[in-house]
Order: sequence, then structure tokens, then C-alpha cells
Amino acid sequence: MFQLNHFIRSSLISVLLITASVPALAVNAGQTARNAAVPDAGYHLPPPELQAVVDAPRGPLFRLGPQRHNALLIHLPGLPGIQEVAQPELRLAGVRINPRMHAASMFDFGNHLQLLDVQTGKIRDVKGLPARTRIADTQWSPDERWIAFTLWADSGVELWLADVRQGSARRLLKDRLNAVMGSGFQWMHGSDSLLVRLVPRNLRAMPASPLIPAGPNTLEARGGKTSQNRTYPDMLRNGNDADVFDWFLQTQLAIISINGEVKRTGPVMKLARASASPDGNWILTTQLRRPYSTQLPWERFGQLVEVWDDNGQKIRTLADRPLRERMPTGQDAVQAGPRDFAWRADKPASLYWLEAQAGGDPDAPAKVHDVLMQQAMPLDHAPQKLMELGWRFSGVQWSSDQLALVTENWQKTRDTRTWRIRPGQPDSKPELLFARKTEDQYANPGTPVMATNESGRQVLRTTPDGKAIFLSGNGASPEGDRPFLDRFDLSTKQAVRMFRSQAPYYEEVVGLLNDKGTQIITSREAAEERPNFMVRDLAAADAPRALTSFPHPMPQFRGVRKQQLRYEREDGVDLNATLYLPPGYDPKRDGPRPVLIWAYPREFKSAEAASQVTGSPYRFNRISYNGPQVMLARGYVVVDGPGMPIIGEGRREPNDSYIEQLKMNAEAIVDEVVRLGVADKNRIAIGGHSYGAFMVANLLAHTRLFRAGIARSGAYNRTLTPFGFQSESRNFWAAKKTYMEMSPFYYAEQIKDPILLIHGEQDNNSGTFPMQSERLFQAIQGLGGVSKLVMLPAESHSYRARESILHMLWEQDRWLETHVRHARGEAGGKD
Repeated sequence: MFQLNHFIRSSLISVLLITASVPALAVNAGQTARNAAVPDAGYHLPPPELQAVVDAPRGPLFRLGPQRHNALLIHLPGLPGIQEVAQPELRLAGVRINPRMHAASMFDFGNHLQLLDVQTGKIRDVKGLPARTRIADTQWSPDERWIAFTLWADSGVELWLADVRQGSARRLLKDRLNAVMGSGFQWMHGSDSLLVRLVPRNLRAMPASPLIPAGPNTLEARGGKTSQNRTYPDMLRNGNDADVFDWFLQTQLAIISINGEVKRTGPVMKLARASASPDGNWILTTQLRRPYSTQLPWERFGQLVEVWDDNGQKIRTLADRPLRERMPTGQDAVQAGPRDFAWRADKPASLYWLEAQAGGDPDAPAKVHDVLMQQAMPLDHAPQKLMELGWRFSGVQWSSDQLALVTENWQKTRDTRTWRIRPGQPDSKPELLFARKTEDQYANPGTPVMATNESGRQVLRTTPDGKAIFLSGNGASPEGDRPFLDRFDLSTKQAVRMFRSQAPYYEEVVGLLNDKGTQIITSREAAEERPNFMVRDLAAADAPRALTSFPHPMPQFRGVRKQQLRYEREDGVDLNATLYLPPGYDPKRDGPRPVLIWAYPREFKSAEAASQVTGSPYRFNRISYNGPQVMLARGYVVVDGPGMPIIGEGRREPNDSYIEQLKMNAEAIVDEVVRLGVADKNRIAIGGHSYGAFMVANLLAHTRLFRAGIARSGAYNRTLTPFGFQSESRNFWAAKKTYMEMSPFYYAEQIKDPILLIHGEQDNNSGTFPMQSERLFQAIQGLGGVSKLVMLPAESHSYRARESILHMLWEQDRWLETHVRHARGEAGGKD
């Protein structure tokens, strides 16, 4: 039945792609000949200037070593081809699995490694890699002597080790890793050995799908309280799916030394997670327990949380959590009982976890909603209560028994607080360090700078006397983002600014080279200078020393002019956007150009936060094939990220006035670009991806501001996501009017301007099922509107294959050329 339905759906899509447009050269000439009756069949190539963006060289990834002597440069090849992206893939319980590799699906790999000496700037190639290298995950050893990494080989995922001093790599282990639930390896015992997850030896064959069904697949609701579950993709469908999922979870834990000696430990488990204690003597495991659900991802399945010793002996069961099929409503809701067990990063072997209060229900009247607990191995003393939290636990950063930072949030009110606690004195009173609204970026104090300790764990980087920490952040301000580094005194709670990015550069701190924070590594960029890494001595007046000199990847875009726009919408809310002008274009001399506006709505609880300036005019002009800037190559003016705030102050919900506010936002940016003389009203297009695509369809349904729209991977009927979406926490039955009014599908008869719908056939994002685009297209088609539906085979929510991305650009370019560039008359009227 599945194969038949897939054939019918594929045939329907093929029919939908037949249009009267002019045929273009297909990537595969033979394919064009075979599909001569279908003008748009096959993958197509966009104009050369757009192809050049897709094939531009990619800069390497930068990974600073924990001792800050060396950095790892991971070089990236071009985009994968469709033959790789379309490999067989299993979609089980929210996980996409490459069955041949016994790993989570992955398509972006490194193909070369280099080592950069921070002091001298010398770069060395890592020798010994195979000819066809696909590097997946990398981890520095705590002493910076080694780099462990995985290679995807024909036989499976292999574990390799690079010797930093020798600059050479070797395969460390013959057995294949199980990388279905993570990288499959972790440093332990300092830098002497690794905990690995192996595919068990003598593994039986994967359970086969029965050709004849054993019976119907049924679901039953037995009543109870309201439970709010989102619409998840890739769920289990039947018992056979559950058996296959279990088969891939089977894992043998082992400890392997850097010399290649292997010690298998414990039984084969259906393992979701495993982590070694910092001292390497204990292993925390999470196994999944049946029954499973066909409506929920694996994170909501029953879990058995246990501690084992390094000899494979079970020490204790910490929690036996049932299937979380029903949970309280609201974004701050969690399951009652203990959750989120982990090791303290600063102790040899101490566990911590959370215990939800008030049944995990955010609407329950309670002063305490979470309790942070700890217990040291070997668990022979009672657990200790570290802190009671009035809101929901968000995260903790450890340092010592005298210092840890705990952050709590409350999504409904957008509140966040960070406290200092003393874990060695559980009865001491927490000290409030920071409190703000999460959406208030001007008040963001920054993120604590972390360091790697001798166990390889991330702990707070403190000054040598332990009295201060370091904070770094984007530095949002009315001038735009100005990244910074602060030293924060824990006693006085005062910050001293040590570094702030200065025009005409955007420069952010990526590492501290000494404990005083006076020597730093930064990533520096400018509008026409791609990011490069610098060493700065803040105690001296010397100019920064360049560590790298990566060239401009697309010199053809030199001369792009960027401007930060500030303007106001009708109700007085201040908005901002980034305007890009093509090289050589002068509005006064050349007059208005066709414009592409690309946006994404966001919800706020205050107009003040919605008005804050975002971005920086000094950032490198990144011309990505995924974004709108690529159309600069075709002479279009581009507006990226115009403010599309949806505000609900006080008890008002933002989405109750979604359409009204969306229209005001759109009118404001259209008026601004027309006022600047870069656009005329009859040649403006609107585009967006995901929730931005939802915005596009709504703007075309409720305004005539735009000549055409481009909507990629969106959702258009909110009754198909009835238990919430984005930040909307109410379900459909509690807010029917809002759900209906926000759904452009219900206003398809009002979509009078052309809309291009693009969607990955295998979208893995919650709510944006491919059916959303198919149904909107059918509605517009049936109502006599102008639209085109493009379904990209084997693609997910974001598109990955080179052929898919080139074809996407071909479709977008033709759509804009046909409906926008040469448009006449006023938008919303007749030519």
C-alpha cells in the first residue's frame, strides 16, 4: 500500500510540474530526451552567475584546542550530489538513519584536516588520511595531544586518531561505531582512552518488513486531561518499525586506549545515551523501554536510566520513566518526576538532575516548579537539594563547590534569571546575578566563557583568583551588534569591558589565550572582508596579528553596498532591516530596480523589544544560495530580515492580531524602499522559508503589495497543526478564530498574485508536511490563481543536494524574471 500511495503521489506531483514555461537545459541531457513531453522535467541549471554562488569555495571550520596552542582547520568540499542525498534512509521515531552506515543520516563532511600553530601561524597538513575522506565528528583530547574523529567508510563509521605532534592520523579501531544516537565516542580518563559505542558483533539480520500485514494498526484514546502534542514527522508506524528501531539501538559499550587496546564492558543495550563520569570510573546510560508510541519521537519514550562501573557491573537504576504520552499543556510543561540526569563537569563523579514540581504543570499555582538535585558516587549518601527554582530550569555551568551558575526561564512571560549557587554548601542562599526578558537583547549580559578541564569537560573560565568570570556576546545596541568581552566580578556584580568590536569591523571573541583574559583570539570581518582569525593582546597597543588569511570566496560581489534601515510602522513601532544594493548600482543614476524582500515573523511581548536593532552593517556580505542575497547577482535589490514583529503585550496573545500586524509590517518596508528610490511599487516580490513561507502566503492572501511570492517549505493550514506552532501554546479548540484567521489556505481565493511553492518531499520539520504545499497549490489552481508547485525529491526541510539547490535557484530566478522584473502597472492592479 505504501508503495502504491507513493507512486500515486509522485505521479500527481509530476503532473503539477507541467507548465507553459520555456524549457531550459537539464543537467542530464539523456533525462531531458526521455521526458521531452514534460517541459520542466529533470533538474535545471540557473544562469552562470547563480551557479557560481553554489560552487564557491567554502572556508574551513576552526576548532581551537583546549590548551590554546593549536587550532584544527576542517576543510569542506562542495555540496553533495543527489546520488548521495537520495541514498536509502530509514525514518524511525524522529530519527533519520543511514542503514548502511549504522548512523544518523549526514551529508556534510570534512575532506581534509590541517593544524594551525597559534603562536607562529604555521599550518600543517594532517598526513595519513585515506584518498576519499569523509570526516564526520571531531574531538580534541583534553591535553591537546590528540584529535579523535570519525570517518564514514564503505563498511561503516570508523574511529581515527590524529597525533598533533606528528601531524599524522591512523585508524584506531577495526570495529564499526554505532552513531545512530550521537557521534559514538567520548574522551575519558583524561586523554588516555575513549568510551565508544560499537555495533555488536554477530548482530542478527535486521528484522524484515512483512509482505503480508499481521493486522490493522490501531490507536485508542481512553479519556483523561488535555494533552498537547505537536505534529511530528518520521514516527513509527507499526510493530515492525519498532523492531527495526530497536535493532539499530543495539550497542556494545567499550573503552579503547590510545594504543588501540579494547575492553568491552557491560551487556548489549538498546542505548539512547551513554556518558562517562569525568574520572572515567562510571558510565551513565539511558535505554529505551517499550511500549513505544506511533505519535511521539523517541525522547518521549519510556527510559531506563542507570549507572554502571567501567567493568560492566550495574550499580543502580536511577529512574524508570514511563512513556510520556500525556503531558500538561504549555511550553513550560514537563513530565513529573526526575529528569535530565548528567555528570557535574567539575567533580570526579557527581550526578545532578531535575525534579519537576506541581506535576510539571506550568499552570499549577506553585512557588517552585523545578528542584535541582545532586548525589556523588558511589551513591552511598542521600541526594542533596541544590536549589529550588520558581521557573523552569534552563541550564547550569559548573566551576567548583563554591561556584556554579544556574539559569531558569519562563517561556510564557519571556523571563529569564541567572543565579550563583555554591554546590558544596547546598543550604546557602542563591545569589541573583542577571534578570531580564529573553527578547530584550540590549540587556543581554552575554554568555559565560568556558574552559576545558583536565577531564575534557567544559567549566566556567575564571580569573586566577576565582573572583570573576568572563562574559562574551553579540552586544546588541541601537548602533547594531557590537560583540564584546567583559570581566564580571562575582562579588560586586559589576562588569568591566575588556574588548568591544569597533567599526568598520565586526569582531567577536572565539577564545581566551590566558587566564587573565588579556590575550584573545577573535574572528574579524568587514562588509567586503570574509572572516579571518586574529590574535589580540589587550594589555598592549599593538595591532592584532592575523592567524589566517582566507580569500574572498566570491570576488564578483565586491562592491555590494549594505545599509541598515530604520523606519516605523503605522502604530509607531520602530523597525529595522538590511538593504543590499548590487555592485555598480546607483539609485539616483539608474532609478528603481526590482526588489526581493525576504523575511521571517517573530513574536514579542513588548513593542520595546520588537523595536530593537538587530544585525550589523559591518558583517561580511555573505552571499548564500539559501538566502535572498544571491539575487544581487541578477541585479535585484535585496531587503533581508525586515522587522516582522507580532506583538502581544500583557495578557494579549501576539497571534490574535497576526494578520493586522503582518500587514502593517509589510506596508512599512514597502513604503521605505520606495521612499529611498530603490524600488517602485509594481516590482516588489516577497519571499521566505518555513514560517517565512507561511508569512508569504498570508501577505499575498491579505494584501496586494507584492507582484509575486516565493514560499519554501511552509505550512499554510493551521488546523493541521492543532496543538500549537512556533510560540503559539494554545490548541486549535482554545483559539479557533486565531487558527482559522492565520491560515492562508482558508483565504486561497484571495491570493491574486503569483506564488511559487517549493518543498522537500521528505520534510522532517514538525508541522511543515509536504502536504501543506500540495494542498495550497491545489486550492489556488482550482480557484483559477497563478501558482507553481516544485517538490524536490529526497530533500528535507532544508535542501542539501547540489542539483536540488541549483534547480531551486533556477525556479526562483525564472519566477522573478517572469512576474517581477518586467512587470508594468501598479502591484495589485492590471498590467
